[in-house]
Amino acid sequence: MMRKKRKRGASPGPCRSHGPEPPTAPTPPPSPEPTRPAWTGMGLRAAPSCSAAAVAAAGTEQRLRPRPCPPPLAALLLLLLGLGLLHAGDCQQPAQCRIQKCTTDFVSLTSHLNSAIDGFDSEFCKALRAYAGCTQRTSKACRGNLVYHSAVLGISDLMSQRNCSKDGPTSSTNPEVTHDPCNYHSHTGAREPRGESQNPPSYLFCGLFGDPHLRTFKDHFQTCKVEGAWPLIDNNYLSVQVTNVPVVPGSRATATNKITIIFKAHRECTDQKVYQAVTDDLPAAFVDGSTSSGDGDTKSLRIVERESGHSVEMHARYIGTTVFVRQLGRYLTLAVRMPEDLAMSYEESQDLQLCVNGCPLSERIDDGQGQVSAILGHTLPHPSLAQAWSGYTLETANAQCHEKMPVKDIYFQSCVFDLLTTGDANFTAAAHSALEDVEALHPRRERWHIFPRSGPGAPRGGSLPALSLGLACLVLTVFL
Repeated sequence: MMRKKRKRGASPGPCRSHGPEPPTAPTPPPSPEPTRPAWTGMGLRAAPSCSAAAVAAAGTEQRLRPRPCPPPLAALLLLLLGLGLLHAGDCQQPAQCRIQKCTTDFVSLTSHLNSAIDGFDSEFCKALRAYAGCTQRTSKACRGNLVYHSAVLGISDLMSQRNCSKDGPTSSTNPEVTHDPCNYHSHTGAREPRGESQNPPSYLFCGLFGDPHLRTFKDHFQTCKVEGAWPLIDNNYLSVQVTNVPVVPGSRATATNKITIIFKAHRECTDQKVYQAVTDDLPAAFVDGSTSSGDGDTKSLRIVERESGHSVEMHARYIGTTVFVRQLGRYLTLAVRMPEDLAMSYEESQDLQLCVNGCPLSERIDDGQGQVSAILGHTLPHPSLAQAWSGYTLETANAQCHEKMPVKDIYFQSCVFDLLTTGDANFTAAAHSALEDVEALHPRRERWHIFPRSGPGAPRGGSLPALSLGLACLVLTVFL
């Protein structure tokens, strides 16, 4: 094959070499028939290519800058293909990080839980395991997401704090998927029609402590005599009876030395269980020797001993009820949290319930409003009279109670009253523990503290002289 001799300075084709351009070489006019470049076969050009030109240009950086060389079509297609492979994800819908959905589901599963209610640990661990499983399923899409990695670390910390095992049942984000007839929270949620908002059940609190002081389901506070056996609660699900005895000979003040609690039989959840505590005998079992009732690992009724001989809790998850019983000194205290719909489920013949209606008027030794300092109109006794009874003055009783209870609410006032009437320092601990039980079980934080009402014209919240005068007069009323 004959080759046409290439003239110096002539262009080899559409892609020109990047060598220096002779200034004197004239550019020949275009030929009617274009100069045919040499081919090496299979359509690849043997003339200087773009890559070869780039290599050649490397040695001539200090020379004149060459004209840009447009890439051949094959190279352009390869470049586009490479870019397409590198950014293939941009042409597809990227996987979405769903850590926000995981977190929202966890919050919805735990927002109604309270550490004091029955089954909290079990339900919280179930929710944590569900949260962990959700984060694992979205881990690929959440790589590099700080919220995701923070959530994973937080789950690990919470599982360690709560002693949750990694393996076990998980909570369902759909409350209709599972229904446990022996879990009050399960079947109360299922009562709401699908799609409607589900309001958490309303709870009530009742407590008894000290001389004794009663806080009813309606948050009325009363100081009562109620010597002997009295029903605190008597509804279709639970009965609680207390027995009170005189604290000081010759005084009308009493305190609780016996508590009997009956959990009534409830369908397949539990047989009837009876618990009884007396002074110096606070058992961690029901009278039949059992510590729980119900099938499965999560019992529908169980007893937990918090401090041997001093503190016991009973959790009845089938009725959403929690009971605390304590012994402080020689006497017992009680605190109960119960759903309102169950607490108010009783017959007309069961209306004598101190937690529901308070103490009878004839048994009260306050003004009926929980103000043990409000009984005025009596002659103030000699300052040494209260001290002769108890060994405390108003000032020393105030100081001792203030150490445990800095807020001077009705619990502080009850503490002072009990010290003046009994001289037993254990009543200080009883008042403080009763307030702790309120904080653990009472559903409404803004009602934890109850403050005595001021008399007409008195400063709001009452003054210390008025409080001292009222307490002294009340002490005299108790003993006369």
